[in-house]
Order: sequence, then structure tokens, then C-alpha cells
Amino acid sequence: MATGKTTSTSAYDERWTERKRKTDEGYTSPRFQTTPDHQRSEAQYQRDRARIIHCAAFRRLQSKTQVLNLGESDFYRTRLTHSLEVAQLGSGICSHLLQTQPQWRDWIAPAMLMEAICLAHDLGHPPFGHGGETALNSIMHAHGGFEGNGQTLRIAMKLGEYSESHGLDLTRRTLLGVLKYPSLHQRIARYPSASQTSQAHLVKPPKCLHDEEADALAWLLAPFSPSDRALLQHIDFPAQTDRHGTTRYKGFDTSIMELADDIAYGVHDLEDAVALRLVTQAQWQSAIADKAAAIEWPHAKDRAECTQLLAFASQQLFLEGDKPRKHAISRIVHFLMERIHIEHQQLFESDLLNLQAVLDPGAEQLLKLHKDFVMQCVILRPQIQELEFKGQQMIRQLMHALLQHPTRLLPLEQQQLLEQGHGLHRTVCDYVASMTDLEATRRYSRLFAPNVGSVFAP
Repeated sequence: MATGKTTSTSAYDERWTERKRKTDEGYTSPRFQTTPDHQRSEAQYQRDRARIIHCAAFRRLQSKTQVLNLGESDFYRTRLTHSLEVAQLGSGICSHLLQTQPQWRDWIAPAMLMEAICLAHDLGHPPFGHGGETALNSIMHAHGGFEGNGQTLRIAMKLGEYSESHGLDLTRRTLLGVLKYPSLHQRIARYPSASQTSQAHLVKPPKCLHDEEADALAWLLAPFSPSDRALLQHIDFPAQTDRHGTTRYKGFDTSIMELADDIAYGVHDLEDAVALRLVTQAQWQSAIADKAAAIEWPHAKDRAECTQLLAFASQQLFLEGDKPRKHAISRIVHFLMERIHIEHQQLFESDLLNLQAVLDPGAEQLLKLHKDFVMQCVILRPQIQELEFKGQQMIRQLMHALLQHPTRLLPLEQQQLLEQGHGLHRTVCDYVASMTDLEATRRYSRLFAPNVGSVFAP
């Protein structure tokens, strides 16, 4: 077992603010060379945050589905507003941890770093939510795979517009924070039989990186010791031979980002569902408030506060107007955030891997009730599933048409990539995955709807 004492890395080690373009090409920006290490690190993370906010992939999130499809209402969240909320929650969690566990101050991410990680976490999200992700992987599973988190790293390190061949060229620590699943597709994927993989719904991707990102992963993990790199990439496989494996470990910053993401999904997306009258007070009471009574809390004070919170939320969530609902949502978020703490795993040499932000068990169960409620009462509603199904079919048909007729149908930029030797499947996949829901719908209509199409249309 590792001692938990870092011997080769620290929070402000310059290897964590290094960019791959510097490693490969020796490129550095002179304006960061004359400031102290601590200030230079924070300036680098501020630069990362700015690049993410101003990149095309981030802007496209405004027209990509979060839970509810675009066009249903102007109120609910898109992937962009979701990412903004995750960033606020992430930096708020860091502030909370600095106050409650200051002994880990040197390892807790500064606000700019955490916001950069959270703002970037969904850059690779394809059109039409997880339905679009499955549709793309149904074609790409034999060509390196497709998974939204893997596409995020691909945008950050290869496709983004801030460099010729290094994407957004973010710092290593920002990229490590975005790295949720440190394993390649070929190592972790176990698909059903060939006869079943023709069915899109059976080809859900494993949580992984695409096989083409092996060089990016190697560079990203280079500062860690060999034993840390091996353990971080550990995979757990289920007994069934046709089920994907799962990675077990992630970095400290990633653990904070994931908690922020889960709270935003489970609580903020609940707000959308209530506001749009997709759920009733009776459903909330049955699925969350009543079940929460069975949660075991270590202290009577926690149980009393949870009971009081849910009684308040049950009343306020379903009153008319935005203010009572927002008050209830804010109280729930605060209740969860103040029950996050840092645990030390004592497994790795680097504390950037040993440390993990976790919810107290009772709060974790309460958040799971919220996430399950959103899944069962919103996402799995037939009306939502109809739209997801339609999006899947559009993505699959677009992919097939573009793969069969690349020189006729692909934009000139993608055709030039093919001429330079880039693979056909990955080039087409990158192009389709970058589309917004509206772009994909328009392109589908131009190709397959008889009365739609113009040489002047975008």
C-alpha cells in the first residue's frame, strides 16, 4: 500500500501546468515566464478557462439537449447552461473544502482551474443526448469507439481551434480533471454478438477514451509513477462476457467535478421538470420525501435537518411562481454541498490521485433519490424517449450517408482531412458529433426530406 506521501508531484509542479504543444514543439508563451510559480499556475488555469469559454464546441452546447429537447420551452436548461451551473457548483465545493479541511489546501483546485474543468466536461457531448452517443457508437464500435467523455478529451487535445494539431492545448492538470474514465475503448469494451450489434440500442458505449487517444493518455499521465499509472487505469470486469468493464479510479479534481455534475443533474434538472409540470407533488412525495425517511444518518441533527428540508421543499417546489421553487432548489443544493468532504485513499504515491471528494453516505442516498426520480419521471417518459429515438435514427442515417458518399456530401474541410490521410470513420464521426441538435436536424432534412434543400442554406 502506498504511503500517501507525494514524492514526484505537487499541486504547483510545473508539469501540471505544462501543455502538450510545449512537450511536442517546445512552444511557450513568454508572458507566463516572469511571475512566481503560484501566480503563474493560476494564470495558466485562467487561460484554460478563457479558451474553453471562447471555443466553438462550448458555444454549440447552447443548442444541445440536456434532458428536455430544444424547442419545448425557453426556460429549461441546455448543455451550456448546465455546464455553467456545474462550474459554479464545482468552485463552490472547492471553497467549502478549503474552509472545512484546510490541511489539503495545497491540493484543492483554485477556482479558475475547477471552473475550467467543469466548463469543459461536456464539450464532446453529441447531438440528441445519450441517444446520439449510442447511435454514433453503433457505427464506431469497430473503429475505435465513440463516447462523449472521450470526445471531450479529443476536442481538448486534438480538434479544438487554438492550435494546428493540439486542439485547445490546455494544461495537463485541467485535462486530468476532465479525464473521467482513464482507459481506452479496446481495453474496456465487451460487446454482444455480431448479430446483436446491428441494433443501436444494444451498442451503448463503455465509459472510456477512443483508441486514437492512446498518445494523449500517455502524455497526460506521464508525471505519475509507473505504479500510479497502472493502478489509475485498473478495470473491473463483470462476470458476464458481453458487458463492458468499468474504470475504478479517477483524479481528485475529477471527483469534485463529478459531484458538481451529479448535483446539477439531480437537483437543477428537477427544477426544470417541476417548472414545466412534468412531475406532480404526489410523485415527488412518493419517490423522494417518503423514501428519504428510510435513510440512515449518523447524527440525529442530520436526520432532523433532512426531514425539515424535504418538508420545506415539498411545499415550496409546487407553489406558483419562480421564487418559492428556486428557494427550495437552493436549500437542497446547499444541504448536499455542505456534506461533501475529502477522503484519503492511501493507494497512490500522488495525492492528486489519493484524495477524493465524497458525499456523506446519507447525502449520497438523498442525491441518488433525486437522480432516480429525474430518470424515471422525466427521461424515461415515452414522450422524451420518442424524441431520443428519432434523434438516434437521424444520426445513424446521417453517418451512413456521409460514410458512403464522403466526396459528394462532406464539407470541403472534412474532405481535405481525408486527403491528408485522416481515417474516414473518425473524420465523419467528429463532424457529426460536433453538430448541434438543430444542425443535425437541418442536415438530415436536406438529405432526406424531398421538399427541403437549397444551395444557399447553411
